[in-house]
Amino acid sequence: MQLALPYRLLNKVIVVMSLIGVGVALVDTGFTLAPWLQHIFHIFYLLIVLFGFFALIGRYIGKKSPLAISKVAIFDLLTSGAIFILLMAHFFELARFGLAIPIDHFIAIKIAVFVTFIREISDNNFNLNRAFLNPGQFFILSFLFVVLIGSLLLMMPHATTKPISYIDALFTATSAVCVTGLVVVDTATRFTTFGQLIIIGLIQIGGLGILTFVTYFSYFFKGGVSYETRLSMTEMSFSPRVGDMITTLKSILYVTFGIEALAAVLIYLSIYNLPGMSVPERLFFSVFHAISAFCNAGFSTFSANLYDDSLRFNYPLQLIISMTFLFGGLGFIIVVNLLRYLRHRAQRLLFQNDPRFGNQPWLLSINSRITLITSSALLLIGLVGVMIFEYHGILAEHRSFFGKLVTALFAAATPRTAGFNIADMDMLALPTIMLTIFLMWVGASPNSTGGGIKTSTLAIALLNTLSLARGQTKVELFQREIADISIRRAFAIMWLSLLVIAIGVSLISYNQPELELIKVIFECFSAYSTVGLSLNLTPELSTFNKLVIAVIMFVGRVGMLTIFVALLKNRFQRNYHYPTEEITIN
Repeated sequence: MQLALPYRLLNKVIVVMSLIGVGVALVDTGFTLAPWLQHIFHIFYLLIVLFGFFALIGRYIGKKSPLAISKVAIFDLLTSGAIFILLMAHFFELARFGLAIPIDHFIAIKIAVFVTFIREISDNNFNLNRAFLNPGQFFILSFLFVVLIGSLLLMMPHATTKPISYIDALFTATSAVCVTGLVVVDTATRFTTFGQLIIIGLIQIGGLGILTFVTYFSYFFKGGVSYETRLSMTEMSFSPRVGDMITTLKSILYVTFGIEALAAVLIYLSIYNLPGMSVPERLFFSVFHAISAFCNAGFSTFSANLYDDSLRFNYPLQLIISMTFLFGGLGFIIVVNLLRYLRHRAQRLLFQNDPRFGNQPWLLSINSRITLITSSALLLIGLVGVMIFEYHGILAEHRSFFGKLVTALFAAATPRTAGFNIADMDMLALPTIMLTIFLMWVGASPNSTGGGIKTSTLAIALLNTLSLARGQTKVELFQREIADISIRRAFAIMWLSLLVIAIGVSLISYNQPELELIKVIFECFSAYSTVGLSLNLTPELSTFNKLVIAVIMFVGRVGMLTIFVALLKNRFQRNYHYPTEEITIN
């Protein structure tokens, strides 16, 4: 107990110091500072790292088995070793060049400060106190916080090749955090590598949610999280049981980083002979597009996106990216459930006589079945539609049938909130535009990185319509009855989405009446569903309309129903029922 109090005090001090250090490191990287100020910052970085080592030692002093092997101990050992190596390299450079070394570009010290901050803040209890904010309010405020911080980071001089307005920075940050992909300034030419790193960081945080990272770090380092936090995260992630929350979070992170890593490797292999790009540039391209694809963001480091002359006929690249964002759009829980199902089927095939791998009913959940069937149907409808409407249109430049098929598949899949562009959008036929609007509106699946009303919402609405037409009083599927709350939620999501889009179209058309209505409608559907496709309208928007689109993107990402729940949810259910009355409809 005597050692615990000084350690807790040291931990609080280091958390504050390292938080300031992270901010200082960002300022140091984003601005050109005087040499004397850089050296003061350098000393401050070293103090943070030094105190971090003291905290590390204090963390294990007094424990009965300080050398016990655990995930946390291994993590501390590896990070401490990495920081020690970085410091040795840094001091070696100082010994060779003295204080003349450009300290502001020595990234290792700044990485060490960031790692120290993550480690120390994760050693504190993270608790979502629902007495002040409900889970919906936490969810909304976390996204808003990241958007505002991201907009400030993008304003830094070293983040851009030439200054941009705050409105453009705010729009870009919102588009990145909301994994939309709409841009008002060219990502390839207006942002430096540092600026593009900020954008991809915002995309990753926006795709997973900052509370996912915070909760998992708290669980990893503390060995658990409070019941209040579990309950709140369960409501936000729609986990079936409170006890499944940590398992769900771990699955989300493992699936995300695993697929992104695999996609980055495959993308690199598909562009290994791309002319005019060095190895580091190809590596950065691969990682950037893997994260952007899985998170359904649609950002690219090429000005023409994937329609660039060097990429538009690279069919392996198109297949890799399309498969990546389709996996991201399926939903984390669905992907995990599907992988478990496929593993079980493979085990049954390989070990037919082993009773351990016998039949397991409902291994593929009803949510997975609905999502997979609806997603496959929409993909097929989009593929057939693009092949019919654009065979002599945007597909004409692709000579082989295989090329046309891959491009049509990509064009059918990318409106499902991915937003990558492999064609000149102005050349689309009107039927293709209408089909794209419908696909954008539906979007991806629940608990995914994509937006839209979601595939399960459309499926439930269609099933409810069919049950009414048949005179049934219940909605049934796969020998299961769909809960009334799911049906009510589905129709609420649908009409609220159309309401937001209609308000956006009205405001934009009123502010800029010269804009084509079909382009405005397309833009608003794309923004709400966080798709990122545009009929080349985004750069033409006025300042007011940029704010309108930014708000639509934000509302689409967090969900209008989530906003209503956050503002209006009544925690106390009344235990009585009024007499039932049937209202005349039709």
